Amino acid sequence: MVLVELTGGIPAWAVTRHDLLKELVLNPMVSKDKRHWRLLPQAMSEPGWTWIMTWIGVSNMLSAYGEEHRRLRRLVAPSFTARRSRAMQPIVEGIVAELLDAMAAVPPGQVVDLRAAYAHPLPMRVICELFGVPAHMREEMARMMEAIMDTSATPEQAAATAAQIGTVLPALVAYKREHPGDDLTTELINVRDSSAAGVGGGASLSDDELRDTLLLLIAAGHETTVNLIGNAVHALLTHPDQLRRTLAGEISWEAVVEETLRWAPSIAHLPLRFAVEAIDVGGVRIEAGDAIITSYLAAGHDPDQHGPDAAAFDATQERDEHLAFGIGVHRCIGAPLARQEALTALPALFARFPDLRLAVEADALTHVPSFIAHGWSELPLLLHR
Repeated sequence: MVLVELTGGIPAWAVTRHDLLKELVLNPMVSKDKRHWRLLPQAMSEPGWTWIMTWIGVSNMLSAYGEEHRRLRRLVAPSFTARRSRAMQPIVEGIVAELLDAMAAVPPGQVVDLRAAYAHPLPMRVICELFGVPAHMREEMARMMEAIMDTSATPEQAAATAAQIGTVLPALVAYKREHPGDDLTTELINVRDSSAAGVGGGASLSDDELRDTLLLLIAAGHETTVNLIGNAVHALLTHPDQLRRTLAGEISWEAVVEETLRWAPSIAHLPLRFAVEAIDVGGVRIEAGDAIITSYLAAGHDPDQHGPDAAAFDATQERDEHLAFGIGVHRCIGAPLARQEALTALPALFARFPDLRLAVEADALTHVPSFIAHGWSELPLLLHR
């Protein structure tokens, strides 16, 4: 446990050990509800803290606690079925093939940014298909999701992003009311309307919860996969022996994906949780109302959990569990789809471009401007020798 200062000077406890993080996430005396934060009044008035309200000031599973969380998850989970994931596979494969064809048309020797050409558009298009986002809304939706993850934004930019959330997502709901389809937005609208009409045994979904649930599911379903694909490609290209063994079938793609999730999780740190009452974690006393940030990246590098070489990428090892998709009742319900996309995109990419390599030195790469998301702002590659 270490006391850190987040953007704008927000104090929070960071949990960096795997066992302590697991213990804390599962502790019922740790809440995700902002009402348990003693500094909430300051957060609502301090301009430099505007960005955090996008994360804690919402009404969805990310910010819910106890029965509220269980209620929201019960309403949303039925939409994320194995059947729906299987039905998405042809769509995923079609988008992968289209993007690879476009990359193959690039003249030899020309640098391609993998994030812009492949890692970003694939999950963005998949999630838009899944939620029925029409073509004319997709570009603005993508910009908004990128802005949410940018923790370097100024207070003015953070306020503009919050305003954008209040217009883009209601516009999607309005469009889907007029043009319903076999998609998750339509399903959530139906849940909202059914609960408003008293159907569903008392379960309810408010307008704000509908909007913020769409925000959570679209953002999480997109951002995690963008970085999973990019981080896996970076890991393999900077570990050529493991890439060779993967292409030879000695290392499975499943092992590559799981090791990437441990070593370079798509979400490095997730704000915020709050102590409902004073608790002791690893010999450190966290007072009631203190904020906590969960540090999945640090936990994935914990040598007590993953061995003395935990800081190294090694897909040949069978590591113990990682926490990249959370645990318990807060486990990401979109994790199977993220894995499915990565397990389609990665082998297809290297099969199409077996000579793929970085176009710059690895130490010249830069991360996205976020301590929440963990990925590369650009991944410049050469496709051919």
